[in-house]
Amino acid sequence: MSVDLRARLDVLRAELRRHNDLYYLDESPEIPDADYDNLVREAEQIEAQHPEWVVANSPTQQVSGAVSATFSPVRHRAQMMSLDNAMNEGELQAWGDRVARGLGLFVSEARYVCELKIDGLAISLRYENGVFVQAATRGDGRVGEDVTANVATLHSVPKTIPKPAPEVLEVRGEIYMPLQAFKELNDRQRANDDRLYVNPRNSAAGSLRQKDAGVTASRNLAMWCYQLGETVGAPSFSDHSQTLTWLGSLGFAVNPEIRPVTTLDQVYEYCQHWQAHRHDLPYEIDGVVVKLDQLAMREQLGVTSKAPKWAIAFKFPPEEKMTRLKDIMVSIGRTGRATPFAVLEPVFVGGSTVGMSTLHNQDQVRAKDVRPGDIVIVRKAGDVIPEVVGPVLSERPDGLPVWEFPTTCPCPLGSTLHRNVGEADTRCVEPECPFQRDQRIIHFASRGAMDIEFLGERTVFMLSDKGIINDAADLYSVTAEQLLEFDGFGGTSVNNLLEAIEGSKTRPLMKLLVGLGIKHLGPAAAESFANTFGSLDAIMAAPAETLAAVDGIGMIIAESVARWFAQESNHAMVERLRTAGVQFDVVERSNLKPTLLGMAVVVTGGLEGFTREGAEEAIKARGGKSPGSVSKKTAAVVVGAEPGASKLTKAQELGVPILDEAAFVQLLETGELPNSTDADGNS
Repeated sequence: MSVDLRARLDVLRAELRRHNDLYYLDESPEIPDADYDNLVREAEQIEAQHPEWVVANSPTQQVSGAVSATFSPVRHRAQMMSLDNAMNEGELQAWGDRVARGLGLFVSEARYVCELKIDGLAISLRYENGVFVQAATRGDGRVGEDVTANVATLHSVPKTIPKPAPEVLEVRGEIYMPLQAFKELNDRQRANDDRLYVNPRNSAAGSLRQKDAGVTASRNLAMWCYQLGETVGAPSFSDHSQTLTWLGSLGFAVNPEIRPVTTLDQVYEYCQHWQAHRHDLPYEIDGVVVKLDQLAMREQLGVTSKAPKWAIAFKFPPEEKMTRLKDIMVSIGRTGRATPFAVLEPVFVGGSTVGMSTLHNQDQVRAKDVRPGDIVIVRKAGDVIPEVVGPVLSERPDGLPVWEFPTTCPCPLGSTLHRNVGEADTRCVEPECPFQRDQRIIHFASRGAMDIEFLGERTVFMLSDKGIINDAADLYSVTAEQLLEFDGFGGTSVNNLLEAIEGSKTRPLMKLLVGLGIKHLGPAAAESFANTFGSLDAIMAAPAETLAAVDGIGMIIAESVARWFAQESNHAMVERLRTAGVQFDVVERSNLKPTLLGMAVVVTGGLEGFTREGAEEAIKARGGKSPGSVSKKTAAVVVGAEPGASKLTKAQELGVPILDEAAFVQLLETGELPNSTDADGNS
């Protein structure tokens, strides 16, 4: 059973990383927020049963998000964290109970602040001596994207603040697209016969990440501020509500619906009110954020690796509407996965009009028993992805036939679809399938991979239909003469695309690995491979067992990578990439001296001079590894306040050196371990 659980955990982590990239980098999520939350919870439950399997790069231990290569990186001075979720009154009360235990005798004095959970994009604004100097997205919580020029176009962001201004003021908040601005954007798209945008949240994220700040300015984005970050020379406050009042006095937009309350019953009443009145607002919300008001109590409770213990997000349940299911069709992805989707009579639900919805796989269609011609219930889970819940059986016409999953691929080749025993997915395994071909090229050029700007889906389809490109390597032989034959391509657009293709040749190895589209291989695993092996050639030469030995990589990922490179067609394409000049050994490395090269150092408990993430980064920046568990390969265990008992016990059993913070700093500087230590870390 434990073997099955471990394999399931590897699959869950790979899926969570993939969905993170789809949501934060590609802005094209495939599953509802609620389904994503369920995957997280399943992974957390397995890790709770087997804490020895917890690793620092598990999605359950990290802030959700990703950093695009399109913009310069910005390292946050204080981590931008995620929020844990409560889905109902019981989970809200459970959070309240945890707060009460953490506060002890002081719980009767606790006050709360209720804020609407704006469905937008987290942002950090930095002011120095009263002048706006930088804006950064949350990214992965530690490193975000520099979007200063774009955020400067927002009218709701002050460019200066009144004197006397703090030397440093960091303001955090949410950038969103008002519903009227979203409607106007889609009206313009419709008038130009362009693709319509799905929802305001993704539209806001895409608008903020434009390379042309003028495009951002045209989208009429806005911002609500909800938190202070780093400050130098700012007034001292005892309560969060006081900081919000002060921010409002400086000219920042603070949401008028924020309410201080004194009991959890009042918190729940606030949540129920806005769940019922969410569409009375001129912007989208998907829940309520509840925070402790007193800042000293927040300090007492502290944080986990990714979320504060003093705050919770109460998520609204998905909304539902009924409409007719016109048809069920099947799309083919880059790996050949055949995904059924519902074609619906358009219905307005969850703040946008829905015309299509994924049905995931053959088993889901069978389990829901939805049939073309049915009246079905549609919901927007998390207000992002539409989902068909099921049919309204009382409305089903007599004799409506059961929908049968097709046996052949819808592509022109009409190849047979296969489903392996024990797998949920049905696939087209024909390597020449044009649908797979196009999707693989689109993925290779996507922002999370080789980031080839100006190469959109339409251009890929045009080039592949003419036989100019058949795989990603063919992109590097496309000529200006070929592009000029297509409508819509002129001298400027041709030069832009060719320069973008040329520029992609020097992308980091991690991006190249992601771009190859190997099953189960996401950005985190790709980064581990890049840092460990240093070149694509070394990865290709490594057997699955060697790949699996990399920290954070299981056999599922390792075997998938080894199989991919063993296929003759894939190997041939890689060699053509090499011939085209694509670099195979560009690895972004730290400039620090590699004092911990090859060493595994585990950190447990709180350190005074490092956050948990900061300590792990310090280890990795010096060439070391920071796994989440202790083993015979562990070089040292760094012990801070309130360490994990299992890690400390394991270190003592195995005779692993135990270091206090001072010895840890010395280890970082010299790479040398003390001669001996006792359980308290004393030499």
